[in-house]
Amino acid sequence: MATTVIAAFNEFMKDTVNLRKADTDDARASRDWLIGKINDFEKDGTFPVNHPDIHIAFGSFARRTKIRPLDDIDLMLGLSAESATHTIYSDHITLNSSGENSRLHQYRHTGENTICSVRILNAFKNRLQGVSQYAQAEIRRNQEAVTLSLSSKDWNFDIVPCFISTADAFGKNYYLIPDGKGHWKKTDPRVDRNRVSEINVKNDGNVLNVIRAVKYWQRRPTMPAMSSYLLETMILDYYTNKTDCSKFVDMELQILFNHLGLFVKYSVNDPKGIQGDINTLSMEARQKISDRCYLDAQRAAEARQFERDNDHEKSINKWQEVFGPHFPAYG
Repeated sequence: MATTVIAAFNEFMKDTVNLRKADTDDARASRDWLIGKINDFEKDGTFPVNHPDIHIAFGSFARRTKIRPLDDIDLMLGLSAESATHTIYSDHITLNSSGENSRLHQYRHTGENTICSVRILNAFKNRLQGVSQYAQAEIRRNQEAVTLSLSSKDWNFDIVPCFISTADAFGKNYYLIPDGKGHWKKTDPRVDRNRVSEINVKNDGNVLNVIRAVKYWQRRPTMPAMSSYLLETMILDYYTNKTDCSKFVDMELQILFNHLGLFVKYSVNDPKGIQGDINTLSMEARQKISDRCYLDAQRAAEARQFERDNDHEKSINKWQEVFGPHFPAYG
């Protein structure tokens, strides 16, 4: 319950959208404990050699754009390539064993000299199943990660084995992760992490709350769902050249909804420069999302006008139309 729009949004963000600090702290401690356990896997003499310097958290929890519930935490666990080389093809990357003295040699495709990402995933799965505190370890259907379910927590870990390339002539390198087909593909979560941090800092630390609020908005069953990463990318595209994001989330939403309503119809480039167009929505889905964006942009405009007229009850009621019944009621 709130009697002003500011109070309503503060309550909404604190009690409904943003992660609880206690949960965040607990999750980070759990993550660090798990990494310590995985770092010991190599001691059996057969598990791939660990490369802890390249372990990296990724995904929305790492970028601080995660909203409730805290249901998954993404980790990339680095492995030593042991002098392996990689070959880039049009649709996949192969990792080539450096020879029998390499532990990776035993994880090759049958009859080939290339390292099989599914076999690496299975090695993680088999070892993770023996770690106490965890109920189950399964390879995801897309064969790109191992999902580790916890017996005593509400969240899972998605664990992705990775290697890192040597730097090129420009000092640039990238990570190699499973591609779901037994080989490997490029990624670089450092780009996403640095991008959101830099844009947020330029805007006085106010962009993260806007991202989280809009992620909550798009979760409602009022339109087709787009991926969290696509939505986040479009929001960051909007703020890339801005420095004046308000600390009051409601003041940002009308123009931002209009921006999303327009640009969801078009290609959205991967900011990492790896995947190309990341907007895989159908034309029908794009149109439905666009229509909802424009509708809620209009509602946001009406809510802002009610607030300017000092009619906080009507303004809060209008924001409930945008965000749904869990937005605080007036009173």
